[in-house]
Amino acid sequence: SGQKNPSRSLMVLPQHSIKRRTFMGTTILSFSDRVVIETLHNEKRSLQYIANYLGFSKTTIFNELHRLDVAYQARLAQADFEKKVTQRGRKSSLTTNLKQLIEEKIKVQKWSAEQVAHVVGIAYKSIYNWIDQGLLDLQLKDLPDHGIRRHRAKEKRGTFSHGRSIEERPASVDTRQEFGHFEADTVLSGKRKGQAVATFVERKSRLTIVKRLNGRDSQSMKQAIVELAHQLNGKLKTLTVDHGKEFADFHTIEELTGTPVYFAHAYSPHERGSNENRNRVLRRFIPKGKPIEELSNSELTQINWYLNSRPLKCLNWHSPIEIFLLNLRQ
Repeated sequence: SGQKNPSRSLMVLPQHSIKRRTFMGTTILSFSDRVVIETLHNEKRSLQYIANYLGFSKTTIFNELHRLDVAYQARLAQADFEKKVTQRGRKSSLTTNLKQLIEEKIKVQKWSAEQVAHVVGIAYKSIYNWIDQGLLDLQLKDLPDHGIRRHRAKEKRGTFSHGRSIEERPASVDTRQEFGHFEADTVLSGKRKGQAVATFVERKSRLTIVKRLNGRDSQSMKQAIVELAHQLNGKLKTLTVDHGKEFADFHTIEELTGTPVYFAHAYSPHERGSNENRNRVLRRFIPKGKPIEELSNSELTQINWYLNSRPLKCLNWHSPIEIFLLNLRQ
């Protein structure tokens, strides 16, 4: 008759209970089930026949046979099942709008993952997971410190060893409870030439002021500090700096502004921690080697805004500009 003897192939197949195997409402097929399905399907058995034999619904068998885009094979079907099981769980909360927001904040405005996570109300580790999974158009170079802490190189700029030591600075400055105490530094665009910017950080609010310098000498820094003191209208109480040669004219600065200048110990960046931290963030906008003269005044203003409008954990997730303006009015 040309028909195959069903008993001939079924003798080698395992006997199955009619009881259906389910988990949380989903029918579960084992690898041996899939071997049976492959064998009977190759023998041209009907869906109803296979379903009755295994004790599953006809729909379950139909869906299983259409699991693959190629001819059904138990081994490939099992591999596909196991892969999809590992991907089960809560759907990703990464929407298109959220993706765009995260990429904008980190790539353009140079926020950290933790800052973005706080604003949008998610765990910051989710952002790192999405980066690892390739779901965000971000790379390690887009993250603060490129995702790692780098060892600080030794100071290579010209230095001098005079001035009032930070040890003489009032102890109240350390507590960050009083407004008006600043740290200052210089950020260069190249090793030997090109413009530079001065950075001033108010210790209580962490507000960062980035000013373009006319040169890299002490005269240019003096002009920037005097201008800052005038803008703050007497709110500049102390200034803590390093021993860079740009601060060599500190006597004149003190005379013109009435502000005492304190010098941190050599190779002790932690004594000006706020300034060092803000400079690292600034370097994400002005990488080493990028000519500062290529930045327009409007771009420099935008960088100032980006630095001061972001929420900071140390400020209980307020922004530096909020805290600064609140204290400035008092």
